[in-house]
Amino acid sequence: MAEPQPKPASERQADVIVVGAGPAGSTTAYHLARSGLDVLLLEKTAFPREKVCGDGLTPRAVKQLVAMGVDISEEAGWLRNKGLRIVGGGHRLQLDWPDLASYPDYGLVRKRDDFDEQLARQAEQAGARLHQRCNVTEPVLDAAGRITGVEAKLGEDRTPVTFHAPLVVAADGNSTRLSLKMGLHRRDDRPMGVAVRTYFTSPRHDDDYLESWLELWDRRGAEDRLLPGYGWIFGMGDGTSNVGLGILNSSSAFRELDWREVLKAWCASMPEEWGYTPENMTTPIRGAALPMAFNRQPHYTRGLLLVGDAGGLVNPFNGEGIAYAMESGQIAADVVVQAQARRTAAHRELALQRYPKVLKDTYGGYYNLGRAFVKLIGNPKVMKLATERGLSHPVLMRFTLKLLANLTDPTGGDAMDRVINGLTRVAPRA
Repeated sequence: MAEPQPKPASERQADVIVVGAGPAGSTTAYHLARSGLDVLLLEKTAFPREKVCGDGLTPRAVKQLVAMGVDISEEAGWLRNKGLRIVGGGHRLQLDWPDLASYPDYGLVRKRDDFDEQLARQAEQAGARLHQRCNVTEPVLDAAGRITGVEAKLGEDRTPVTFHAPLVVAADGNSTRLSLKMGLHRRDDRPMGVAVRTYFTSPRHDDDYLESWLELWDRRGAEDRLLPGYGWIFGMGDGTSNVGLGILNSSSAFRELDWREVLKAWCASMPEEWGYTPENMTTPIRGAALPMAFNRQPHYTRGLLLVGDAGGLVNPFNGEGIAYAMESGQIAADVVVQAQARRTAAHRELALQRYPKVLKDTYGGYYNLGRAFVKLIGNPKVMKLATERGLSHPVLMRFTLKLLANLTDPTGGDAMDRVINGLTRVAPRA
């Protein structure tokens, strides 16, 4: 029997290496490959794999899926939703997603283990070379400190492998070990959130609205107790509901409480017929960090671009990360493609330096508004007043929905769009 031949070195070289095959990495790899570049997409685990998430996609994320050619039909297993139902202050308000030229008027729900794999396969079909069970451990640097590749452990036997490329994209999530190895640390002046969630079998699984609770009550004791944070209930359409909560580090209770216990207390206060009881829980309660408002910068340095959670692109208004992960991936890919067409190294570097500027122009003002919002709602009295007064005014809440979900038409929109767009333009860039 012939000896197996070693793989050619060219299989470990590419135009771009993307580390992490979550929504940010797979979207980046897809758009790079579609533009004709040779892309290596390195994922440390194997699909399908679990990720902590609300599983709800707003119209911003839907737009990105359409741009990637993903089949988002109900026949393909996607559950559509019409809008957001907000509960708080004794009110229950149902708001449809706005009618806009720039975004569809519906959202989607899909479990993350399946969702992420679909995006990775879409990148593969576009030409990206996907390596699963590829745990990136170190950057490879040249004499000037510029990244030229990565060291990794490949496969179940953790074979040491070196991959080379003139550009590397860090899409390895909040922990982003690659960014840390390159000396990029989290900024403490930016908000951070934590999300915990689980799944229950429930008759509410087929809800066609995402549900957000602005008040969490623990009603188990002699007196009702208001818990910090906000909650969500997303019907998955498969017999289960995704139930979770988020808390911001602007809250005084951020480090004091066991958030799994807070989630249990909130679920215990719900109507029994919804089924959010321990015996109906289908998975353990899991938690994850939500890095917000550009909490790691610069987004480009020495051949490394940061996308998605690695660059802290979670929306501070509502904790949404998937849409911004995918959008930043598309933006990064566009910048890289343009840079690769330049004739000299100096001109390529000039083009790459544009990436952080595009991100700041796109999100900087909006994220700074979000930082101010986070500080405000960190005060329980402000949150209580906002829910009691605000939810009784549907017009105000429609404005709030557009603001929190970042859903406006940039030109030609209505009065609400013009106000929100104006605010983001005059706000300092984050």
